[in-house]
Parts: sequence; C-alpha cells; structure tokens
Amino acid sequence: MSVFRVAVPALLITALWSAGCSKHGALAVHEPLASVPVRVVAVEKVTRPANEEVVGNVQAKLHAAIEAKVTGRMESLLVAPGQLLKAGDLIAQLDAREIQARLDQALAVREQATRDLERARDLFAKKINTQAELDGAQARERVAVGAVKETETMLGYTKIVAPFNGVVTRQLADVGDLATPGKPIVEMENPDALRFEADVPEALIGHVKLGAKLPVRISAVPTPIAGTVVEMAPVASPASRTFLVKLDLPPTEGARSGQFGRVLVPTGESQTIRVPAAALISRGQMETVFVAADHHAQLRLVRSGKRLDGEVELLSGISPGESVVIEGADQLHDGQPITLKP
Repeated sequence: MSVFRVAVPALLITALWSAGCSKHGALAVHEPLASVPVRVVAVEKVTRPANEEVVGNVQAKLHAAIEAKVTGRMESLLVAPGQLLKAGDLIAQLDAREIQARLDQALAVREQATRDLERARDLFAKKINTQAELDGAQARERVAVGAVKETETMLGYTKIVAPFNGVVTRQLADVGDLATPGKPIVEMENPDALRFEADVPEALIGHVKLGAKLPVRISAVPTPIAGTVVEMAPVASPASRTFLVKLDLPPTEGARSGQFGRVLVPTGESQTIRVPAAALISRGQMETVFVAADHHAQLRLVRSGKRLDGEVELLSGISPGESVVIEGADQLHDGQPITLKP
C-alpha cells in the first residue's frame, strides 16, 4: 500500500511535467493577455412603457375580385399582373353578339310601340278609340322602352372595367374562358392605401381603443409606422379567442400589401435593464456579456428578452450598477485586462 501511495504522485508529476514541456524540453510559460481598450456603460433599472407584440399582415384597403355580371365567352383580356389601371380602364371584353341581337330586337319592338302609340293618340283625338285603348298603347310603349334600356345595360356589362385606381395582383381567367357571375377574372387592389390587420388576444384587447395610434413594425421599413386603429371586431373569434383589429397606415416607402409585421400594444409600465445590442454575444443558445470589474473583463451568462430600438433587455445575469462592455467585447477573453475609453 505504501508503494501505491508514493507511485501515484510520482506518475502525476511526470504527466504534468511532460504536458508542460515543449518539444525542446523547456516548461511552457503562457504570456499574459494584453490589455484591450473598451467602452462600457453602467446599467440601471429604468421605467419604460411595457408593450406586447401582436403579429399581423399589411393589406390593401381597396381590394376587389373583378367578375362578369353576364355570362359570355371572353374575347380579349387586356391586363396582366402588375399592370397599373385607372378607374374605368377596360379589363376584358366578352362576346356580345347574343346580347346585341336581343338589343336589335328590343329596338324594333320599341319603334313599333312608338308608332302604335302615335296612331292611338290620333284615333283618340278623333274619338274613334277609347281611353282604355290609348292607355294600353302607352303601357306597351313604356314596356318597350324599358326593355331597350335593360338590354343596353346588359350590353355594357360585356365590357369589364376597373372600379378604381389600382394594380392587377392576380389573373384568374384567360381568353376563351366562359365568364359567369361569381367567377373572378382578375384581382386588383390600390397600393396607395394600406392597412394593418392583426388578431389581438382577448387579454390585450382592453388596451386597444378606436382612434389610438400604435407603432407597427415591418421588416422592410427601418422605422416604426404609426398606425391608427379604425376598426375593432365587436366579438372574439370562437376558434382563436382573438379580436380582429385594423389600423390605417400612412403612405410609407417600402410598405406593401401582404407583408408580415407586428403591432405594439401598450400594457402599462415596467422596470427593466436594457443594454445596447452590441454588448450581447451569442454563441448558439448561449448568451453572454462582459462586465468590467477591477480593470478586468468578467464573462457573464445572461438571458435576454425583448429587443427594441437597438437595445436588448437582460432578464438575468446582470445587476443594476454594474458596467457592461459595449464596444470591443468581441476581442475579449474572461479575465483579460481592459482599459476604459473616455
């Protein structure tokens, strides 16, 4: 047993010596880490407005699925997706031969009814026919005039036009297709008037009021957009327990229909610790910051929260009053000497 007790330390010393020796047999000596200039900021708990993010989508206020009001074969389609249109521009032309024939027939009937009415008036003036016969001729003439107007209206429906200024977003039919009421031909929307639609949970709907301005964040737009609440669903969706809320958006460069975004719903105030996003170092799922203490950098594991306006919320790992490195953190090692920049 005494041999074993002596041998183990000897083996340990030999192993440590071998590991610490260089290839020339000399003991390796680590050079001290150089001091790195850094900039720090003292963190404090501050009272900030508390917000909850609700996801949603940008939609056009004016959106329409254009369809035919009469049944007919499509003779021409004059638009394509992405094309800008003005109100009244021709979108498609339907085959109008059948309706044109009905109009010709209605015109002939109206002409005959007009001649019959004139004859009835002459005879009535000569007291040859009765008032009832004159009334009948007048009724038939009014029916004929109404039939012409109806057929002319139906003929006008063979020309499908844009109901407002906008852009074509989808083409759902082509030349030769049978256009029928209820079957869209194209879809169009006005890109100049946008709104943001979000399903707000029932726990947050009490913080949303009509006319309130809420910040809306869209990835394609660098700064938040001030949206105005213009519509709130009076009842919740039974499936999701959310309320549909619509916000009008001002004209904004980069905002387009269909984009994903988030609206910030204010819920009160909270005390949080926030640091510039540059202070947070992420490696996989591990988040760290460096704290300046006694002119050395100390590595701290932290847990981050919300990110807002270039800052990140730290939920744990940092105490108020400590100084966090916000510039030069990517060059540091734990325990490395640091000098503070002015």
